[in-house]
Amino acid sequence: MRILINGIGRIGKAILKIASKDKNINIVAINDTNPCIENIAYSINYDSTYGSFDDKFKIKDNHIKNKKNDIKVLNKSALQDIDLKALKIDYIIDSSGVKQNDKVLRKLPVKRVFITHPDKDADINLIMGVNQKVLDASHKIISTSSCNATALLPVLKFLDKNFGIECGEITTIHPLLNHQKVLDGHCIKSATRDVECNFEFGRSSLENIIPSKTTTITACSYIMPHINSSLISSSSLRTPTQTVGVIDVTLYIKDKCPKEKLLKLLKKEQKKQPYKTIHNNFEKLVSSDFKKLKYNCAIDHRFTDVKMDKMVKMMLWYDNEWGYASKVVEALKYTDSI
Repeated sequence: MRILINGIGRIGKAILKIASKDKNINIVAINDTNPCIENIAYSINYDSTYGSFDDKFKIKDNHIKNKKNDIKVLNKSALQDIDLKALKIDYIIDSSGVKQNDKVLRKLPVKRVFITHPDKDADINLIMGVNQKVLDASHKIISTSSCNATALLPVLKFLDKNFGIECGEITTIHPLLNHQKVLDGHCIKSATRDVECNFEFGRSSLENIIPSKTTTITACSYIMPHINSSLISSSSLRTPTQTVGVIDVTLYIKDKCPKEKLLKLLKKEQKKQPYKTIHNNFEKLVSSDFKKLKYNCAIDHRFTDVKMDKMVKMMLWYDNEWGYASKVVEALKYTDSI
């Protein structure tokens, strides 16, 4: 597979590093708004959150190279400005965080385009372990959803399939992101979230727990339409941590289920699932212990509870960067066979 990564930010870098370990994936090009190739190589080689990259990149002409990769670095403003045929690109992974024109993406001379945010106009919003079986050859624009939905929806699907979800509420406790401010500043716009000006995200991310709305349930509804904001309410808290989020889940189920039965079914689910989707955690861990978690989520069973056999309480840990990126690579490898 010959891959172009569009946008080499937090997710793009994680995808590159994970994919670099796979002999069947060849990252041949990077396109980024950063015009400084030296800085791009530096930011891949050294990372404050996950540490230094072992196979460090060096610069030669307009390429960055290491033992496995020889990557052409581009600085184009739009994907259609890239000569994709000359580069023989099979797949594009768009991790730019910018809302793309789906009509333009469909015309690009590649097999598929992966978008690392929810997109209702994509051919499919795909979460491995949830709906990969419905993928077919006609799906060219593939959204790999969001980190929150990737962690949450496998658990919602499990509960809905076994007991039926009556209603509920979730809160994502999410690490800070690059678009936030170190010190108080102006409000922040987000095209992918349809936000014109978020006042709260203009406040210092290091000094505050910042409340916010979340698109998590909306992202879930693109895959399972009945799992939507009419059924489950949602909110978010941004915290001054680097990576690893947690989702606080409270749901009322239709069919009664004691806690012991729920735990038994979840253990059985982990053993039979074809991908690393749901992990049952019983250890006394903290957020940093879940860095590079390869599962969609880890259910922290210290806090799993069922009241009156009807109200289910859970906490789900997930790595919103490396963990999510590993699921993007997993989706890439799966779709290559279809």
